[in-house]
Amino acid sequence: MVSKRRYTCALLILLVSATLSLSAANTSDSDMQAKIAGELQKKTQFSNVQSKVENGTVTLTGTVTTYQQKVDLEKKVAKVDKKGKLNDLVAVNTETVPDIKLQAKLQQEMVDNRIGYDAVFDYLTASVRDGVATISGEVRLPVDKQIALATVSNTEGVKGVVDEIRVSPASFSDDRIRFAELRAIYGDSILGRYGTDPKRPIRIIVDNGHVMLDGWVQSTMDRNIAGIRANQVFGAFSVKNNLTVNRS
Repeated sequence: MVSKRRYTCALLILLVSATLSLSAANTSDSDMQAKIAGELQKKTQFSNVQSKVENGTVTLTGTVTTYQQKVDLEKKVAKVDKKGKLNDLVAVNTETVPDIKLQAKLQQEMVDNRIGYDAVFDYLTASVRDGVATISGEVRLPVDKQIALATVSNTEGVKGVVDEIRVSPASFSDDRIRFAELRAIYGDSILGRYGTDPKRPIRIIVDNGHVMLDGWVQSTMDRNIAGIRANQVFGAFSVKNNLTVNRS
C-alpha cells in the first residue's frame, strides 16, 4: 500500500514538473517572438517578414527585396536569439533576370571589384543558375572577398549566393613574388600598355610560391610574353598561364 502511494506521488510530481516545463517553454517562446518582432519592426526592409518561435526554433516567412537583406535579417535574428535554431523561409522578391544576362552582369562586377586596391592580385568568376549566383576564385585579402560577396548580394535579380571564394594564405614570400611578377609583367615594354587599364586585365594569383595568370590579353603573342616574364621571377615554383585572347 505504501509503495502504491509512493508511486502515485512520484507520478504526480513528474506530471507537475512536465506541465511547469512546458509552460516555461511556451512563455520563453512567446517572449522571444515578441523581441524578434519588435526588432524587425525597426527596419522598413523587413516590413514583409513574419516570425514565429516554437520549441526554441525561429521560423521566418515573407519576402525581402534583395539577397543582402535576407543575410542581414538572419544576422539580426541570430543577435537577438543567440542560442535558438533558425528556419529561414523568407523569399527574395526581386525581378526575375535571365541567368545568362545576370551572369554577364555579375562577371563584369567581379572584374570591376576593388579597382585601385590591388585588384590585380584577385581573380573572381560568376555563374548563375535559377537566380542563384556562385562566386569562385581567389583573392589576396579577406576584405576583397567581403566586398565581392556584398556586391553580388545587393545586385537586383540575385536570389541566392554560393561562396566559393578562397582567400590566399598570408605569406611574406608570396607577397614578394606577387610584386615581382607585377613589375615583370606590367613593366615589360610590350605588356606595359595593359597597365594603363585600371582594371588590370592580367591578374596575378600566387599561392605558396605557385603563380597563376588569369584574365585576358589582345593577342597570342602577348599571352606568351606574359608567361615568359612570369617564369623569370625568382622564387616562383611554377607558372600556370590561363590568360585568354580577346580579339575584340
